[in-house]
Amino acid sequence: MSSSTHKGKLIIFSAPSGAGKTTIVKHLLGNNFGLEFSISACTRAQRAGEINGKDYYYLSVAEFKKSIDLDEFVEWEEVYKDNFYGTLKEEVERIWKKGKHVIFDVDVDGGLNLKRAFGGRALAIFVMPPSIEALRERLEQRETETPESIARRIGKAPLELQKSSLFDIVLVNSDLEIACAKAEQVVEEFLEGKNKV
Repeated sequence: MSSSTHKGKLIIFSAPSGAGKTTIVKHLLGNNFGLEFSISACTRAQRAGEINGKDYYYLSVAEFKKSIDLDEFVEWEEVYKDNFYGTLKEEVERIWKKGKHVIFDVDVDGGLNLKRAFGGRALAIFVMPPSIEALRERLEQRETETPESIARRIGKAPLELQKSSLFDIVLVNSDLEIACAKAEQVVEEFLEGKNKV
């Protein structure tokens, strides 16, 4: 990672699927915090309505592996077999060059990898669901998940929840409005340098 002259910071949101992290991130992007969303690269199929370069950078498995070999990622992982996700170094630099702070919506291991990469420049927030059952209900309500993918995501959740203590802040999302307000508070304090991590 080249050392950028801009004192950009990074806000990382991670959670098990269905915990509400994406909704909270979108809420924060609607506030005037000078944040810009970091677009991840992935190898999964593009869903209806998604746009390459806006929702994700969609790469083939071969393209993704080539970028790994060229050391173009800050972090990456193989979430499931041949299902890769990662953060491109040039994406972080692109946002910092605009004078903005980077906000991430990534899975739990990706969030921890980013925190390790950026240390005190990053605030890592774990969004805690009220229960595993609530996760299941939210995933079912999405209507974009197959029963198999729901089972796979729910199966992963207990291990992800165990890692919550490794994050700077655990944000419980049992009431979305309260969770969004709390997220605003901790992000604002971090960007202003009030809460050191």
